[in-house]
Amino acid sequence: MWPVKSSGAHRAAGLAIGYLLDRRFGDPARLHPVAGMGISAGKLEQLLYRDSRPAGTVFTAVCVGTAIGAGIVGRRGGVVGVALATWVALGGTSLAAVGDRLADALEAGDTDAARALIPSLCGRDPNSLDASGMARAALESVAENTSDSAVAPLVWGAVAGVPGLLAYRMINTLDAMVGYRNDRYGNFGWASARLDDVANLLPARLTAALVIAIGPNRHRAVTAIRRDASAHPSPNAGVVEASFAGALGVSLGGVTVYRHRTEERPVLGRGPVPTAADVHRASQLSRRVQVGALAAVTVGQLVAAVLVGRRSRTDHTAADI
Repeated sequence: MWPVKSSGAHRAAGLAIGYLLDRRFGDPARLHPVAGMGISAGKLEQLLYRDSRPAGTVFTAVCVGTAIGAGIVGRRGGVVGVALATWVALGGTSLAAVGDRLADALEAGDTDAARALIPSLCGRDPNSLDASGMARAALESVAENTSDSAVAPLVWGAVAGVPGLLAYRMINTLDAMVGYRNDRYGNFGWASARLDDVANLLPARLTAALVIAIGPNRHRAVTAIRRDASAHPSPNAGVVEASFAGALGVSLGGVTVYRHRTEERPVLGRGPVPTAADVHRASQLSRRVQVGALAAVTVGQLVAAVLVGRRSRTDHTAADI
């Protein structure tokens, strides 16, 4: 036997520790580094904004490049650096907790309290939503952000360590800031939105696969993905939301009102509209998917570490002959 000391093993350990930190503490209540990313990007936007794709591409490149540079520096921290970056990048614990709090408020009939939580989950106009609309918005957000806030950071942490974690979180932050199809950001936010689509291609499909594997109804999840996901305007959100809708036996989609626009989203899944109880079920499924994602990426890293160790050992043996 030989010791496993590759970067893969270090990443696996760091990802696991960072995940446990997120489960224990959730998002930092104050001075969250991701909020700092958004503030810095906002100031740069003020300097670089033009209604053009080239200007937006430069903006995206500078922001993401800066995050990668910070990640290269943070990589020197070894396991501790990966753990801290993972904690910073993950948002799965807070996501599920807010979903449960909103469901609790709906069950108690406190629509004002539930409405106050909507901005913590999505960008929809809270005043346009009744209790049923809030349940649907919450479930859709829990589904999509299970991929964006939990699975994707773990995937990119496994692929590229601290630079991957910070770069992904910056990409996702930029999409939330400027990745809109409206008059201001249709051109300037194009690069950020497309980069976010690319960064989430694999994580979204891993999320859906985990929902199929560990969710309450495998057949309905597969059917909903095959039948409905491609109708969604997002190549990634459609896959994840359809998997949750099918697994939980509800229907998602329909009229979606944001502060500055209204969209007609395709129907995903076949079943009744979500209730507060379904939001609780979605939060529970989200937590299970997060554990599954952690298991998948850490096992993958450890297997890679062993294979690298074997190759290294073989190369040394061959050199000695």
